[in-house]
Amino acid sequence: MNAPDLALESNLRNLERAAAARPSLQRAPLEGRALKSGILTGLTWIAALLAAVPLFSVIYMLVVEGGSRLSWETLTALPPSAFDLGGGFGNAIVGTLIMVGIATLISVPFGILAAVYLAVLEPDSRLAHTVRFLAKVLTGFPSILAGVFVYAVMVVTMKTYSALAGGVALAVLMLPTVILAAEQAMAMVPKKMKDAAYGMGCTRTQVILKVVLPTGASGILTGVMLAIAGAAGNSAPLLFTALFSDYYLSSLTEPTASLAILIYNFSGMPYDNQIQLAWAASLVLVLIVLVFNILARLIGRQKY
Repeated sequence: MNAPDLALESNLRNLERAAAARPSLQRAPLEGRALKSGILTGLTWIAALLAAVPLFSVIYMLVVEGGSRLSWETLTALPPSAFDLGGGFGNAIVGTLIMVGIATLISVPFGILAAVYLAVLEPDSRLAHTVRFLAKVLTGFPSILAGVFVYAVMVVTMKTYSALAGGVALAVLMLPTVILAAEQAMAMVPKKMKDAAYGMGCTRTQVILKVVLPTGASGILTGVMLAIAGAAGNSAPLLFTALFSDYYLSSLTEPTASLAILIYNFSGMPYDNQIQLAWAASLVLVLIVLVFNILARLIGRQKY
């Protein structure tokens, strides 16, 4: 064996001895930091389980009380009168989806345009700071005040409750969520991507349309889905704007039913049939909100 081979073999043996003598990376269970970490992890799991108890208990009650009443008739029929049996809340499902759709059509374009201004065009201007502050304030805005505002602006002017007014009230509640989520998604677009686009001769409009919006689409859609889920379960603003109706919606300028208001109305009635319908409507409303939350989670995991 020549000298280079001997030197290589000697180096390999030295490395093996050093690896054998290296202290183990395993931690003793009773070591201070490991013990503290284990205790805090356990307390976190206990807190999470305790917080989940009310949630799962409510879901269990909804499934037991409302699941037995669900049927095709319940999902399509009109609400019954006081002493009638059977019936359903098909008009309330349609009314809820229409008003949420109106709110989405209003809030999403304006929210994305405002987010483009906040994140790309003038992120450090005084107007941007003001809009950002107001959007954060509006996230804690009581929903009933949105209903009162739209009532004064639209219902009094039109002299009628309407699905359109209900959609506008929900749009007021959705708008700050869409703005803040879209701004955050656009702000996370790497600066080097925008600089590369500018370096290739793209205009600001092209950078926004071709780089910023496609890259931030996942976060924007997540915010939109969460805003829709929050709007679908609101009842207070609809009391002042859409009111209620026992029939299917035929015009956007007339009162319409919604699941939240139907639950509010039927839960206080002294008739078993209406109370059972309220349980079933609650289960359907929770499922609708759950679907939008799951979609928000799935979209949020996508990478563009």
